[in-house]
Amino acid sequence: MANLLVKAFFALFLISAATAAGDSPFIIAHKKASLTRLKSGAERVSVSIDIYNQGFSTAYDVSLVDHSWPQDAFDVISGNISKSWEKLDAGGVLSHSFELEAKRQGMFYGAPAVVTFRIPTKSAPQEAYSTSILPLDILAEIAPEKKFDLRLLAKYGSQISVISIVALFVYLMVTPSKSSGASKKKR
Repeated sequence: MANLLVKAFFALFLISAATAAGDSPFIIAHKKASLTRLKSGAERVSVSIDIYNQGFSTAYDVSLVDHSWPQDAFDVISGNISKSWEKLDAGGVLSHSFELEAKRQGMFYGAPAVVTFRIPTKSAPQEAYSTSILPLDILAEIAPEKKFDLRLLAKYGSQISVISIVALFVYLMVTPSKSSGASKKKR
């Protein structure tokens, strides 16, 4: 009887905890950045931030701010580093992207973006942070590609394949077969 009572109390506790946590929005923000080298030698950073509401209620007055890009190192080419939306419904997704141009060379470690939102049941605004980006090697020296390997393969590929086939054939003819000895029974 006591065991049944403990199990019922535990189940009631889990249900009440899930219900209490399920009444509010649960914001997840994912930040991605990629580098693009232009022919002029400049490098652009494309930043994309996706905001997900995994909770069971709507988040209001959603705003995104990404101040991790210093003005002395980057110029905003397109888009804006901040954005606001009226609301984010439960299960909804918001996306924002912008493009920057790098001014100087070196490794860059970006901080997470900040997402601020309001819940109707609380007066204070809530904050969520995006994921961090991997370090970016801005304007890095790129080693020249080895194009001679492809030219050698194109020039001597057929001869190499014929020699390989002949060598494999000779190897198979010279090596003794192990299957013939295994089929005979010793008496």
